[in-house]
Amino acid sequence: MKNVTLTLDEKTANWARIHAAKRDMSLSRFVGELLHRTMQESREYETAMQRYLARKPVKLKRAGASYPTRGDVNDRAGLR
Repeated sequence: MKNVTLTLDEKTANWARIHAAKRDMSLSRFVGELLHRTMQESREYETAMQRYLARKPVKLKRAGASYPTRGDVNDRAGLR
């Protein structure tokens, strides 16, 4: 474990203390778990983005398929 010092504004510090207490854990552990979860989510996002960008592009227009025109898509007459 590594010790670090954090500086928080009063409102954020109070919120963190309350939420740590609700979970029956120290503020240090609460902040550590928040950072760990954020790190995990960031890694998962990066992995998914790399997988997506590695895929071969796919043509959207297929033979015989017609897409709506810009006018059809933006027609708001039905909303009036």
